[in-house]
Amino acid sequence: MRLGTTEIILIVVLALVLFGGGKLAGVGKALGQSIRDFKREMKADDKKNEEPKAEDKAE
Repeated sequence: MRLGTTEIILIVVLALVLFGGGKLAGVGKALGQSIRDFKREMKADDKKNEEPKAEDKAE
């Protein structure tokens, strides 16, 4: 099932009516911060799980 332009516009208008512009801005900001935090933690986890390089093993 795909969402067309009309459906997306309808969803945005309903969200504005239900929550108001100020609340939606706060929700968007919180969502963006959550995504940034998640990406930062994923990078930190990748670095933690990396195998040491050959020269690090020799020490």
